[in-house]
This record gives sequence, structure tokens and C-alpha cells, in this order.
Amino acid sequence: MARALHADVVVVGFGAAGACAALEAADAGAEVVVLDRFGGGGATAASGGVVYAGGGTAQQRAAGVSDTVEAMHAYLRAEVGDAVDDRTLRRFCAESADQIRWLEQQGVPFDSSLCPYKTSYPSNRYYLYYSGSEASGAFRGTAPPAPRGHRAKGRGTSGKVLFAALAGAMRRRGITVLTETRVRDLVLDESGRATGVDCERLTGRPARVHRVLSRFAVKPGLYVPAMSRLLHGRAARIERRRAEPLRVHASRAVVLAAGGFIANREMVRRHAPAYRGGLPLGTHGDDGTGIRLGQAAGGATGKLDRVSAWRFLTPPSALLGGVLVDRSGRRVCDESRYGAEIGQVLVEEHGGAGWLLVDEPTRRQAARQLRSQSLWFQQLQARYLLATAVTGRTVADVARKAGIDPVGLRATVDEHNAALRAGTADPVGKPDDFRRPLACGPFALLDVSVRPRPAFPCPMLTLGGLLVDEDTGQVRTESGGLVPGLYAAGRTAVGLCSNSYVSGLSLADCVFSGRRAGQHAAIDNNENTF
Repeated sequence: MARALHADVVVVGFGAAGACAALEAADAGAEVVVLDRFGGGGATAASGGVVYAGGGTAQQRAAGVSDTVEAMHAYLRAEVGDAVDDRTLRRFCAESADQIRWLEQQGVPFDSSLCPYKTSYPSNRYYLYYSGSEASGAFRGTAPPAPRGHRAKGRGTSGKVLFAALAGAMRRRGITVLTETRVRDLVLDESGRATGVDCERLTGRPARVHRVLSRFAVKPGLYVPAMSRLLHGRAARIERRRAEPLRVHASRAVVLAAGGFIANREMVRRHAPAYRGGLPLGTHGDDGTGIRLGQAAGGATGKLDRVSAWRFLTPPSALLGGVLVDRSGRRVCDESRYGAEIGQVLVEEHGGAGWLLVDEPTRRQAARQLRSQSLWFQQLQARYLLATAVTGRTVADVARKAGIDPVGLRATVDEHNAALRAGTADPVGKPDDFRRPLACGPFALLDVSVRPRPAFPCPMLTLGGLLVDEDTGQVRTESGGLVPGLYAAGRTAVGLCSNSYVSGLSLADCVFSGRRAGQHAAIDNNENTF
């Protein structure tokens, strides 16, 4: 017979969304149990720890940055599209500065050091930066640009710092966390209400071995997929052989916050087949468990075809002076756009193929910037790109060597340089700040194509999930009703970043949606029905 535990609110998943849901539910007086298949942290701990926030945060003000809720809303409205309704987006923007303050109250450290150059992720000297496309040509007329990427203060990729602070806040509140616990099924009563979950849990030495294997399967396994699969396979065998059944009852509600499904090859193949060649960003827990649990209870899904593929051209920032081209030699897009936008265009419109053309002065400047602008893994990737570039004395030479149409590339360079000389707008809208003449050979083509490469991976994460009521986070049904007692948050749910991703927006949405779900799950009155 399975062991049983009882709680008011059960949270499935222990990343940012799950932690925030648990904290808010506990603060509302609920007894909370949090379950995680691994040791906790999820994609949050493996991330850069960036939270998208604006409208005049304390960090923005300290850095001398002028920003308003209206400007933040205008920019995000163009990025978010129909992922959430405008009322929800306005609420998110209006509460943004308070959200950073709430995170600080939980112990998350932020800093006002403003990065002075365009980058995909700042070095350890800077913790506030332009994390999206605010300063690119397509958005400069939409709203005054402002840096809104608030990176948790910590060396390296600081997602682990952000998660550790949230985990510490949960310990201080005495919230029960069961790790090495895999949720298999939702428990539903006769009315279809979620009243708990059935799990399999490891304890003792098997749990400790499982945790070590799982930790290394994330990093360095994140960059060595074969190693990750091997370690995870061993962890899964331990689960099958040694896990014991456990039922956790929920007297008020269940919150699904188990991440996305980028680690589920079958789901990716079914919903987003063009994105099978990237590096799964997250853990093996991002296997769609939360989404599939919600579907089994009657929950509806949306945006499952949306995937964020990160093809960053920086650092170093000098590379923004190049032009990104396809096999025909024609421009792909404004090179200053956010890396996920570039990745999407490459995958969906160019079969994943793309090359960045730079001249010798640009290449030399990029090499000089490497140490000052890059973290260690960024340096390795940039050095690989520069070292493996195809070079040629002329534009035609380098095009032929790379297998690119030389006539098309020559026309692109002529058009680019002519616009600069004439002082007219860039042909694809790149802002003047990033435009440089391409005139001094030898020229180099850097292969930035989206394909499996350990030295230059293209991280990807899924953006869709369960449809939820945007006031409460309760899971919706296909008919427009609500699944009683069931909530979803983070990448298990459709949210702010489910159309278009910019750095920090997913974590910001995890905090926003996690807090919302926790607040309402704690006071669920058992009266919501299909």
C-alpha cells in the first residue's frame, strides 16, 4: 500500500515558478508540499538568472536609466502578441518594479551596474543590460528603449543564485520539499476535481546517487548531450528499481509548475519538428509531465508549436558590425535583433543556415573584445567561430569557399556600404550604432547555422503549455471552463513569453504566474467547476 501525505496545496515542480507558488500559498496560510523529480532548481538554476523588469525599478533609477510602465508595455505588446490579453500584460508591467522588490525580500540579490555594450549576456562586471530587442531598429519607433534585463548578482550564469535564494526563503517558512519524487498521475475525485497526486519516491542511498547523476546530467551534460543521456538513463533505472509509491493529498489545490517539454523528443517532433536540431535548455524534467498531467484532467493547451532557439551573435559586440546572410548571399535580418528572433528566422525561413560576414578590422576588434566582454563559455564559442571561419581575399573569394552565391553576397555588401556612404537607412533596419563599412579584406564568413555542434550549440526551450485563466492561473478546459482545483504556472502554462522570448521574460513570467497561482490555490473554495 502506498504511503500518504496530506497538504492544503501540492506544487509539482521546484523551479522558480514552483518556488514562487509555494511561497505565496504558504504566506496565505496554506500547508504546502513541493515535489520535484530531481534535486530542485530545474531550468531556473541552469539559466542566466535574468528577470525582465522595468517601469522604474530601483536598479534602473540607480543606474540613471529613465523608464516608464507605458514604455515597457508598448515594447512588450509588440513582442508578446496574443499570448496573453492586454489587461494581463498591463498588470505585469505595472507590478514589475514591485516584483523585483519581492524577489529581493526573498533574498535574491540584484545590482545597478549598467552594461555599456550590446551583448547576449553580460560579464561579471555588469548586472543590468538590454536583454531584448529594445534598441534594435524594428522597435526604436515603438517606445523609448531601456535596459530591463535584471541579472541576479553572482558570478557565471547566476540562475543558481536566484534559485538558491528562493529555496532559502522556502526553508525559512518551513515548506516541505520532497525531491527525487516523480509524479505519475493526478488524483481526481468523482466531480473531476484535482485532489492530489500519485508519485514514486526515492530515499536513502538511491536518492543520493540519483541526485548526483541528475546534477551532472544538467551541467556539464547540458553541453554534451550524449553524456547527459547516459547519466539520465542510469538515474531512470534507479527510479524504476528502487522508487516507492507515495500519494500526496491536496485539500485545496494542485499547482503544476514542472517546466516545458524540450526534453521530450516525441512531443517536440509532433508540435515543432523544425526545432529538433538544437540543444535542450533545461533538465530532463522538462519532459512535458506537467502539461500531460493537465491534459489528462481535461486541460486545454496552446502555443505548443512555439520554441525559442537562441542564435546570439554577441559577445563580442564588434560582430554586430557584420551582415548575416543566407546561401543566396542576401541579408537575413537586422543583426542587432535579439538572438531568439534571429534563431527563429534562421530555422523557419532559411532551413537553419546562416553566415555572418565580417571584414578584417571587424574581426580584429572582435578578438580584442573577447576577454573583457565574455564569460568563459562565451569566449570558447566566439573563439571557435573566429577560428573556424572561412576566409578570402575578396567578397567573391570567401563566398565561393563557403558555398554561398558570390553574386548575391557582392550585391548585399555593395548595398550595405552604399547606404552607409549616402547616410541613408540600413536596408534591413539595423540602427546606425551598429553599422560599420565592410571594405577591408581579407573577409571572413562565420558559420552561425543552427545545427548540432557542441562548440557552438543553439539552446532551445519550449514556450507553450496549458491554457489558464489569466486572473487566477487555474487550468482551462477546451470548452472554456475550468478544471477544479488545478493550476499551472511557468513553462507548464501559456504565459507572457509564449509567442516571443527575450532574456529574462521567462523567469519574470515564472515569478508572475507562480505567485498568482499560489495566491489563488491557497484560497480555492472548492466551488470552481467545469
